[in-house]
This record gives sequence, C-alpha cells and structure tokens, in this order.
Amino acid sequence: MASRIWLIAGPTASGKSALALRLAQMVGGEIIGADALQIYRDLPVLTAAADAADRAEVRHHLVGTVDAAEAWSTGRWLAAARQTLADLAARETDAVVAGGTGLYFEALVRGLAEIPSVPAGVRLQVGADFTALGEAAFRERLAGVDPAAADRILPGDRQRLCRAWEVYAATGRALSDWQAEPVAGLAPDSWRGVRLMPPRGILYRRGDDRFAAMVASGALDEVQALAARRLDPALPACKAVGVRPLIAFLDGALALEAAIADGQRETRNYVKRQEVWLRGRMASWPVITDIDPEDQWRSFLALNPDLTA
Repeated sequence: MASRIWLIAGPTASGKSALALRLAQMVGGEIIGADALQIYRDLPVLTAAADAADRAEVRHHLVGTVDAAEAWSTGRWLAAARQTLADLAARETDAVVAGGTGLYFEALVRGLAEIPSVPAGVRLQVGADFTALGEAAFRERLAGVDPAAADRILPGDRQRLCRAWEVYAATGRALSDWQAEPVAGLAPDSWRGVRLMPPRGILYRRGDDRFAAMVASGALDEVQALAARRLDPALPACKAVGVRPLIAFLDGALALEAAIADGQRETRNYVKRQEVWLRGRMASWPVITDIDPEDQWRSFLALNPDLTA
C-alpha cells in the first residue's frame, strides 16, 4: 500500500502532538516534527517536545536532533523532511507531520525557492552590520533593496532580517525575488491536512499553566545549561519562548514569579502569531476547534471517514 502523508498544524498547547501520536499509532506511521524550536535537542521541556515515552510508542524524526549551536533555516528543514518522507515512502509507511511552524508546512506543500548558499564571510559581515546599525537602521537599509522582506519580517527577528540582507549581499538579488520562484511542493493528492484552532482564550490559559509546569519540571536546568554555553543570543534556540526571562531570573535580574509571568506573556504572544499565520496562510485547510483530546479525535475521524471504513 502506498504511504500517506498527514499534516497536523496548530498553535502552542492546541493538542497537535497528542493527535499526531494517536494517528500514527492507528496507521502504523511515524512522526516528522514541523516545529522550529522542538528540533533543537537542548530544550525538550521548554519546547514541549515529545518525551521518551512518546518516542518509544512512535518513531519521531526532526525532533530533538539538532544542537543549539546550529541555526536551521526553513530550507534546511525542508530538505531533511523531504528525505525522511522519501525514506518512509520506500518503506510504505505513513508520515504524520505535526508542529506549529506554519512556514514549514507552507514550504512543504507549496515548495520553496532554491536560494544559493551564502558564504560564511558574508554572514559574519552582515551580523556585524546589524550590531553596528541597530534593528531600525538595518531594516531601513533592507527596505531599499527588498521592501517586501522588510515589511513582512516581525520586529525583533534578527535572524530573518540578516538572512534577507545576506542573500542580497551574496547574490545581488532580493530574497523576495528568489522566493517568488518556488520549486514544486507536495502533489495535491498526496497529503491531507488539518488545523487545530481551539478558542484563543483556552489556549492562553493552557499556555500559562504549561509554562509554569515547565519551570517546575526542568526548564530552569535546561536554560541554565544553555546559558553556560555562551552561544550567540541570535541563534534560534537561544530565542525560544521563555529563555530570555528565565535567564534573567538565573542572573538575579528578575524574581521567579516575574520570570514566569514574562514567559507566560511570551507564550500568549507566540500563540497569537501562530493563529494569525494559520488563519491567513492556511485558510483552505479543514479546521478542528475542539480542545478535549477525545473530541479532537472524533472530529478528525469525521474529516477522514475512510480511516474507520
């Protein structure tokens, strides 16, 4: 039987990991992580990555596989995900791609431009330029050559701002122009997707509770170990939700209660950004608004009746 590709997207705390695990168990599939933070092995608690028990139940790919000293791009994730999909197809095994990074799903489904690599010297110079100019001036400079990128990249996202200028500096062509020429994505009949979109207020409450539980369950130790490595703070893992306030607590700059409150606030902001992406860029995907795991499963089966036929 040909392998199938199932895509499950949703904001933080929406239940996508549990749904993906249950589906993978039912179809005998394996899970591919589509989360830009869970891919790093240094923060499994803080990023709510699959634990040892879940991995024992179902094989996971691209979860906890990358060192925090690396900076994986969407293109790098896409190449790894495509290779994993090919491997699963060769074994006639279903793939369940699950996560909260909308750009990963968009790249997988629609394709992503093949952008030339950027020399290390260019990256170093761009990083130095950003530090010297500051974000506002750097963004203004970028707007002169790639206004679309300068407009869409969120405030504080140094990595993507630098990436946009790196591509221009290395190729003489705007990143947005490269991205307008995507390569082929998944065949339309090869995948099924679903968005988990419970009410935002519920997600906020779940996110608040989960962050507090993370702090009590090892997140502080993870962040302390990460901080001890003195990595570039612009690296994705170092900018994970909650890292900044927990480091501030460890440095004595914040009380623990204040650090938790800041981490909860960051989580809520992250949920909102994920929701905006899912509603705007993945509007054609079927939606499940339930929050209870059993209700989510029933809704998923209703969308895919052939699973129980």
